[in-house]
Amino acid sequence: MLKISNLKKSYGQLQAVKGIDLYIEKGEIIGLLGPNGAGKSTTISMISTLIKPDAGLIEFKETDVLKDPKPIQKVLGIVPQEIALYPTLTGYENLKFWGHAYGLKGHELKKRIEEVSEIIGIKDRLKDKVEKYSGGMKRRINIGAALLHKPELLIMDEPTVGIDPQSRNHILETIKSLNEEGMSIIYTSHYMEEVEFLCDRIYIMDEGQVIASGTKDSLVSSINGDRKVIVSFAKDPNGIKDVLEKNAHVDKVTVDQNQLTVYTKKKENLIKEVVEASSQFDIEMTSIDVENPNLETVFLKLTGKALRD
Repeated sequence: MLKISNLKKSYGQLQAVKGIDLYIEKGEIIGLLGPNGAGKSTTISMISTLIKPDAGLIEFKETDVLKDPKPIQKVLGIVPQEIALYPTLTGYENLKFWGHAYGLKGHELKKRIEEVSEIIGIKDRLKDKVEKYSGGMKRRINIGAALLHKPELLIMDEPTVGIDPQSRNHILETIKSLNEEGMSIIYTSHYMEEVEFLCDRIYIMDEGQVIASGTKDSLVSSINGDRKVIVSFAKDPNGIKDVLEKNAHVDKVTVDQNQLTVYTKKKENLIKEVVEASSQFDIEMTSIDVENPNLETVFLKLTGKALRD
């Protein structure tokens, strides 16, 4: 559906996007995951035809977007990171304005506003002015404006920034529903859990480059990350440490006061071995937790920093 090859964009000496490749198939949700300044917003601005790349190719259904942007513009919905609404107008008036911008009018526009207001869950507040809305409600209307013309491809640039958990969950569930109905979605975020929940495939960006891509499982497998078993004891567990270090599946064991951490790259979670060792030394366990490798582990391994640094 959409293919990007060697896409580049600089602002003076700053290379915002450094020759990235990506694609999205019809009906997919792909995630662009990375910290602020990674190049996510610049990338989707180029896809959206809002800014021109310095180099590279953007193809939509095998049409060169740079030479002929109309095919993608007609079927594209954009949810910008910044709220694009008129605060002194009502929610209904904002949707009506954006509907006119998409060429909708009359009965068709009225029907789409009703349908969209149901989708975003804000029908009972449409007559209120946007300036009276909470941050989450503004985000919902922002999304609604992008859905009025029934886009085939929806681009969402960090749509849950600064909102309450209830609105955030509603937005994520709405995105899932839209995708299940066949909409293709590009979703940018620096929230790991959102991308894990939503996306079929993930592109991890940092400093203008795609540093890894694939499904969540393939990305986690690619770094061969450590599985950790973290156990707290009622007293010093050094004797247990000595026993576990002899286990063939154990890579490393550390002790910090009364907490023991076992590292392994194998599928075994080693809980059984920890329980048996604690019984052998008659030391009471007060808590036990298993941490599996995740996208945060992948990002930390690839960049040497946490996602939100």
